[in-house]
Amino acid sequence: MYDRKFMYDRKFFQTQLGQAALASIAAMTAFVVLSSQISLTSPVAVVASYEQVEIA
Repeated sequence: MYDRKFMYDRKFFQTQLGQAALASIAAMTAFVVLSSQISLTSPVAVVASYEQVEIA
């Protein structure tokens, strides 16, 4: 049986599976960062605070 204590060592990340794991972690991190920026900078409806006059 595989000893899980040493699963995430340097040798693991040099394998193809380890590289895929690093790419997945980077993609998830980028997604969280970008999605949190979108929710913080969402446009807010601006209400006109002045009277509008119609010119006939």
